Amino acid sequence: MSAAKVKMRGKKMRNQPSSVQYVESGTQNGGGGDEGPSSIHPSTKRQTNTHQRGGWVRGHQKDGGGYSREMPNYITAGAFARARAAEVSTMLKAVTKTTGSCHVFGALPKHMRRRAMSHNTKRLPCRLREVANRMRERSLQAGPKKKKEQAKSKSRKARRRHGNLLLEFNRRQRKNVWLETHIWHAKRFHMVKKWGYCLGNKPTYKCYRSCHRAMSGHCLLQDLSYYCCIELRGEEEKLLASLSQLTSKETGPTFAAALCLSGRRQGSLVVYRAGQYPTQPLGPVTFLWRPRSQDLTNRQLWIWAHPTLKQDLLLELQKVCQCCDPVVPPVVTPAEVFPTLQLEPKPEKTSDAKQITETKRKRKCKDASGPPAKKILGDGTRSPSTPVTWKSSSNQIVISDLTMEIVRYRLIGPQSFSVLAETMEAATVCNEINISKPSHLWWPEQCKSESKMNLHQQQTHVFHILTGIFSTGELPSGTVLGLTVDDPRLTLPTKKVASVSTHLVLCSGGPLPGHADVPGSNPGRTLYSKYALKMDEKRRDLMLQGVPELCCQSDLWEQSVCSNVADNKTSQQELNRMRNEVLVPGSRLSPTPPQGRVPILLVQQPGKQVGNEMSSWGAGWDLLLPKGWGMAFWIPLVYRGVRIGGMNMSLKHSQNKGAPHFPHDYPDCPAGVCFQEEQEAELLAKFKRRPPAKRTNYIKHGCLAPFCCPWQQLSEEWELITREGEEERRRECQSTTEADTVMEEMTSYGEITETKPLSRVIVLRNRKSLRLLSGWCRPTTSKGQKSCRVGELPPLDRSAMTVFLTAHRMSLVWVRLSLLCKGKPELHAMVCVPTTEDLNLLKKKRGSSGPQEPPHRDHFKSSVRRRKKEPKKAAQSSWCSDNTQGKESVFSTEPNLTTSVVLNSSSSDIILGLWPDPLPSITSNCSRVTLGWVTQGDFSLSAGCGEALGFVSVTALLKTLFNQPMEHRGVLLLRNPTSLHYRFAKINIEV
Repeated sequence: MSAAKVKMRGKKMRNQPSSVQYVESGTQNGGGGDEGPSSIHPSTKRQTNTHQRGGWVRGHQKDGGGYSREMPNYITAGAFARARAAEVSTMLKAVTKTTGSCHVFGALPKHMRRRAMSHNTKRLPCRLREVANRMRERSLQAGPKKKKEQAKSKSRKARRRHGNLLLEFNRRQRKNVWLETHIWHAKRFHMVKKWGYCLGNKPTYKCYRSCHRAMSGHCLLQDLSYYCCIELRGEEEKLLASLSQLTSKETGPTFAAALCLSGRRQGSLVVYRAGQYPTQPLGPVTFLWRPRSQDLTNRQLWIWAHPTLKQDLLLELQKVCQCCDPVVPPVVTPAEVFPTLQLEPKPEKTSDAKQITETKRKRKCKDASGPPAKKILGDGTRSPSTPVTWKSSSNQIVISDLTMEIVRYRLIGPQSFSVLAETMEAATVCNEINISKPSHLWWPEQCKSESKMNLHQQQTHVFHILTGIFSTGELPSGTVLGLTVDDPRLTLPTKKVASVSTHLVLCSGGPLPGHADVPGSNPGRTLYSKYALKMDEKRRDLMLQGVPELCCQSDLWEQSVCSNVADNKTSQQELNRMRNEVLVPGSRLSPTPPQGRVPILLVQQPGKQVGNEMSSWGAGWDLLLPKGWGMAFWIPLVYRGVRIGGMNMSLKHSQNKGAPHFPHDYPDCPAGVCFQEEQEAELLAKFKRRPPAKRTNYIKHGCLAPFCCPWQQLSEEWELITREGEEERRRECQSTTEADTVMEEMTSYGEITETKPLSRVIVLRNRKSLRLLSGWCRPTTSKGQKSCRVGELPPLDRSAMTVFLTAHRMSLVWVRLSLLCKGKPELHAMVCVPTTEDLNLLKKKRGSSGPQEPPHRDHFKSSVRRRKKEPKKAAQSSWCSDNTQGKESVFSTEPNLTTSVVLNSSSSDIILGLWPDPLPSITSNCSRVTLGWVTQGDFSLSAGCGEALGFVSVTALLKTLFNQPMEHRGVLLLRNPTSLHYRFAKINIEV
């Protein structure tokens, strides 16, 4: 019988009485009294074994095995009557019990039931009418039963109403923070949830090459508002004394750099835990000081950091600044948020008004007395009671968390400033009528001050001068310019246009912007010869000296001004009404509304600053705005023909510049370690999703760690190699020639399965040491590099190498690898040392593709197969043991010791094609010694060849350079995890 039939039969027999059977006694034919069949008692249990002999069983059984062939000689009347009484009571109980429904007509057979019986009791038989009437009276007294209202899905038209959309968007922002451009990105980008934000990863359309062309020749726009801003306020000496514990002068300029301290430049550095340099770094940050002013006694500092770095940085700042006292934010009531609701009297509801409102189809609010829904600006996941300000009672330093309070856009490309110049116009001064009237807006009050208007004119003049610069990279890195502009929506074009640099217009002899062309003359060249020459002189001064300190001031530093601008923003509905009243469609909307002035900050972002190739590539500008104005500037920028990039283009931008990208390329930071673990889990899950026959066998390719980079083990192994080499050198005689190579040392070193941790791995960031190491890597002649002059740096000998390694043990160094021939580096590619035969091959044939790695043997494949077969053998042995009734199988009592040892030594979770933990020796696993791994690799459209970025061990690199000939110094091998082919590459350490 099938399972479905058994289930159906059990459901039917659920309320049936159990069969009463007579159980045969031990003495079948004799005895009498209580020992014979007369002493039987009724059993209410069902028989579990139908082949049990003895007793009375219903139905015919094969060979009469189900019942006794002889009838009992006698029975006891009492026992027999009790058994029959039990059967009768069970049958009556089954008949009187209703099966499911509690209605009276449920007791009737199905062919007599009618639907009308539920409301007309006269249709019931006479014996059931009285009971039905009583049940009906009880139901009427209880009243109507309240049914649970089922949530009905609204139509799309109802869901797309503004009020419903706003409520839905506010609800969805409680878990992950939305940027102000989230809706725009969600329609065009693949969104990902990272670091507590919803961010656009990459566009839904193909635009990789076009985005690269935009970064190289025009402009690429990105929204970086998810970067966290931390503000510090206090005396300059106390701030510098506290922040000096987090930095070191060996890594470059600190918070106390003169140009940065004046507010004219934006600085960048790597922050460490207090007093822990060079170990325990936190990550890179950028900082900006507010320029000094006569009205301000304290200094103000903004520190911008990645979201994964924010909490650690905030704790360290509170520690060094002694700001442990949180400032409790005031409780905001609805009356304070919506003050206009209390001023307007509530109109009395009349019968006519009530009738009119009931006929409206507009959706009614559940709580009409409450304030209307308001769009969330800023961090919607933060609780109102969460403190965002901390104050120190000892040094009066105040730390404020300004995350999502400032919008930050990044424009990358040489035409970035041209796009900004066409999008924004300097704020117009208010007329005398608006100035004379008292206003709650900030700009009319600013116009009353003559000094502030003079400053605004100077900033406008500098802004116009910078418009004629050919490329953004011509300015000093980190240049800051403060400005107040009009609402860019007032000059929004009707369709997208491409921005053109004013410098190109002047050089071509065209008319200057704002000057009419006179027929029969060439005013462009005439004006260029007189007016533009003076502008060129001023522009040259700006390119050499930068923007004056006075012009770096901005009202964006004032929190009250930002709040005023955000609260009094002109609505889109009002702007649309102004467009309808314009006589010429597409012309500028005038007059400018009083609330249409916005304070901004322009910060120049330097491009590639290291190396001699592609200088200033990827330079651009950062646009800082008050919150609430994100989309008001985003749409006008898009209409100027810029390309929009996501997070993937940020990674490519860093790769083309040759700079490490956070947190991908910071293995010694906590955020970098977490990112590597997440990336390993993601790549491993992707590897497991593929069928076993379609997976790459990394063991046969000689790749121990295809999904991660074990930096700690690499540094420890090279440290032990160095120590063993020094001990052997001490044991040798002084007259012995020193001709040991790295491969010989590796042979004497052997394989290391487990090493004791010596210290934590760190990344070398000392600029003097990096310059020295870069000079040793540079050959006499190299493509794209200048030849080394004799005497510029000390020669690389054993004493210099010993001194360098003593100062920087267990260190990694950031390198750039350029392939000498074809090839495309991939993630986690291995950087190896070429042998003497490999260098001879490269010397004979310059375009040689490289050597081959011999295939490795997978020792775990056979053990995994045996392990898969063992459960089948165990199942067969258990089946045989059941059939033989007691004979135990050899597999169940004596397991295979060889197989168990192999499985226990490898791991309980062996994956075909992957080495189990712990890993064997990383450096000597392949025929070429491993130096490090690649963290970013691809074909570079800027360089025209395959380029890779990664880390190598400092100890391994110095040993390799020391043993290489001068003509091939700095030549290494690169091999992808899925390939056995090595590629020749040139190493560069750019400082």
